[in-house]
Amino acid sequence: MRQEPTGRTQRQPRDGTVEGMEIRCVIVDDSEQFRFSARRLLSAQGISVLADAADSRQALRVVDERHPDVVLVDVHLGVENGFDLAERVRSSIVIMMSASVTPDEVEHLMPHSPAIGFLPKNELSADAIKRILSQRDRG
Repeated sequence: MRQEPTGRTQRQPRDGTVEGMEIRCVIVDDSEQFRFSARRLLSAQGISVLADAADSRQALRVVDERHPDVVLVDVHLGVENGFDLAERVRSSIVIMMSASVTPDEVEHLMPHSPAIGFLPKNELSADAIKRILSQRDRG
């Protein structure tokens, strides 16, 4: 990191960036094991994982406190619906994800959701997130 003339710290672009901006995210999933694995994977690939949450209540609190760029939300949050949470996240971009639902199965839900994309969990990566963000920016 380097200091700007104003004394603020300026972040250097890293691998987890889109057009020079670091991607800061929150992971929302009811599986503690998945949250841990996703955090390790994305952090190693240059994404700044600010926090994770197991349910909507935790997620909304963390998003309000940390102001992430992206919120990765599991379609099935235990008894909760991830699409319902996506409707309530107003300040960040939402990307839906799932291990049990295919892109074809959520395709009809996406136009009615504020989420900008869907990722199967086995395809989760910094590159996949950047690709979805870039498609949104070009769209």
